[in-house]
Amino acid sequence: MNWTDVVDLVIKGNNREVEHVLKNYPYIPAIAEDLRKKKLQVLEDLPKYIQETMKNVEKLGGHAYLARDAEEARRIIGKIVGTKKTVVFSKSNVAYEIGLREFLQETGNDAWETDLGEYLVQLQNGWPAHIVAPAIDLTREDAATLVSRIDKNITKDSKIEDIVAAVRKFLMDKYLKADVGITGANAVAADSGSIALVENEGNIRIDSVLPQTHIAVTGIDKIVPTLPDALNEIYVQSAYAGLFPPTYINITSGPSSTGDIELKRVSPATGPKDFHLVLIDNGRLNASRDENIKEALLCIKCGRCYLACPVYRAIGKEWISTKSPYGGPTGVMWNYITNNDPWPASFCMHSGGCSEVCPMKIDIPTVIREIKSRGNRSLV
Repeated sequence: MNWTDVVDLVIKGNNREVEHVLKNYPYIPAIAEDLRKKKLQVLEDLPKYIQETMKNVEKLGGHAYLARDAEEARRIIGKIVGTKKTVVFSKSNVAYEIGLREFLQETGNDAWETDLGEYLVQLQNGWPAHIVAPAIDLTREDAATLVSRIDKNITKDSKIEDIVAAVRKFLMDKYLKADVGITGANAVAADSGSIALVENEGNIRIDSVLPQTHIAVTGIDKIVPTLPDALNEIYVQSAYAGLFPPTYINITSGPSSTGDIELKRVSPATGPKDFHLVLIDNGRLNASRDENIKEALLCIKCGRCYLACPVYRAIGKEWISTKSPYGGPTGVMWNYITNNDPWPASFCMHSGGCSEVCPMKIDIPTVIREIKSRGNRSLV
């Protein structure tokens, strides 16, 4: 099965699932419309919301940091983690953006992705093919070849169920040894300092609760005003990814705590002793002040625009050749914001399909046109 066959199947499946979700949960579009307003509200005064978020994380007994770029983020997290630790990662585009797993491995840690797709990408030493389904470019035979490295019982004839079971067994050993769990955040609530995460596999719950140190790393664009807004972002992201209702929603507010003795809340309890939120700028603050680019920061990473794009359908992840977690039309915008790289925009055909399916109503073609223009001007 070649790439175009794979992506055609994914498109049909995603369109069918999203149509089903919107039919059975008709309140989703209204939630998406309100979420757009709330995210724009944050972008109007992003520094204020960053400070509010950090203050409330500290109030809960956690630790909050603002990293200006990838290097500073790695330095902060490297200091927290140390060396010779077992580190489990849940799927985090921002961790991938800053090269965090590779950095921790290079500094003497045993670090593993625990999302199945990201785990396969790690074994492949590659980069994600899609923002929600990172390994959609791999066939069953491809996955079996990779997993056979950690389980010799897996062959090219193995069933998908057997491949998944082998990965589960391998990762369970890592979970039980893990010193640090690193997650992303689908949304961060400024009013409470809480982070919201959505998943279907169950690995995020383990990564964020079993290790005694939990580090959440995410972009400042993920901040929303309130906890209800954070939950709404999860609902919209999962709905337009075609995975609604999500199997698990996780809210983390500081380290583990208990109020069972005299109703006094104390930390830690059974779960993590330490919670760290690392907010990353890496070009986002400048983008929020750029009227021609700022709409890109509304992106909730649902991946719908990928499947509506003729360029992505033709060449897949190779469109963005910098081993980026951000591909497709949204990847054009995000690689410009985080890498100052305008050149992927030159491949855009301006079909307009991306903006038609975007739940945040981002005018993606206009943003890409601006990026393309800036790239052309830089040649003069």
